[in-house]
Amino acid sequence: MTDLSPKSERAEGTRNWPVSLTLGLTFLAAVILVPWYGFTVGFSGWAWAFFGLFMILTGIGIGSGYHRLWSHRTYKASPALQWFLAIVGGMSIQNSILVWSARHRVHHRDVDDDDKDPYSIGRGFWFAHVGWMLRDYKSGEVDYSIVPDLKENKIVMWQHRHYLELILLTNIALPLGLGFLVGDPVGVFLLAGLGRLVLNHHFTFFINSLAHMWGNQPYTDENSARDNWFLSIFTYGEGYHNFHHFFQSDYRNGVRWFAIDLNKWFIATVAGLGMARDLRRTPQFKILRARLHMDFKRARERLSQDPSDPRWKELLEKLELEYAQYLGTVKEWQALQMEKVQAGKQRLQDRFDASYRELEKALQLQRKRVAMLTAQVYV
Repeated sequence: MTDLSPKSERAEGTRNWPVSLTLGLTFLAAVILVPWYGFTVGFSGWAWAFFGLFMILTGIGIGSGYHRLWSHRTYKASPALQWFLAIVGGMSIQNSILVWSARHRVHHRDVDDDDKDPYSIGRGFWFAHVGWMLRDYKSGEVDYSIVPDLKENKIVMWQHRHYLELILLTNIALPLGLGFLVGDPVGVFLLAGLGRLVLNHHFTFFINSLAHMWGNQPYTDENSARDNWFLSIFTYGEGYHNFHHFFQSDYRNGVRWFAIDLNKWFIATVAGLGMARDLRRTPQFKILRARLHMDFKRARERLSQDPSDPRWKELLEKLELEYAQYLGTVKEWQALQMEKVQAGKQRLQDRFDASYRELEKALQLQRKRVAMLTAQVYV
């Protein structure tokens, strides 16, 4: 029987040697052996093909599986899809689903709290990126009481119990076996096994570090999370982190149609194939409301820089009128929501949808007016 009790008997800050050695030795081996082999022998096309495939699979395993399915329950997956995600997610060597999700839920609950957030950016880039794993900090203790749903999931618990065997099979036996099949065991192991593992590690770690430092905050500035489209390329869509922290139950991170979000596309695809269902989406009105709220907040800050300027005072008054209209639109939407719940009839759906679209359009137009008001500060 697996012990699920938090390991708190070790002193705060004690070196975690298994993790330190795993991360340290794999990194050193990757930066030395992979370039050396590439320059002296060269990697085959098969090695590069398996490297690309394994990079995508492990990125999906963490993003679509560990993160959006099990940590945030943004959709429901068939048993076959869960098995797939549990295996390729475990291949990334980032601990079991149970442990990873428990810590991640605490991160969202206590984000930026240096004493509670397991990888708080408030303790610096190095700590948030990798340092939090190298020592046993109190903030990193695993609280299994926060994942009661996962303890009832047979696939999650199977992976938790057999995690060590799983990572050995997928990270050593699998690349070596595939390498032998194509006549390049060393090349496939070094590139698709070792090199891929280290890159996947740090691409994921960037979400805890850079995604809380680099980018903009279009939805909220109540926490350190940032949206960064460039970072999203390397993190399979997880770089839209400001949106995610504000709307964590949404299966999408890159909410716009053109946003680079591999995990969003994967989840939508498997849903189309019947392997996923109940994909949770934040209503468009709520997304627009959050963006407009931040627009008003920043506009007030800019327009209040010199209260003695009569022109700015006039603009600020216009802004307050816009804000009053905004509050009225929000109240209309809330009333419509209540009316829809009370009606509960499918035949009324079209009328409600039309009303929602009108309110969404009202917020979109108002965002443009607020932007024009704010721009006049620089005229």
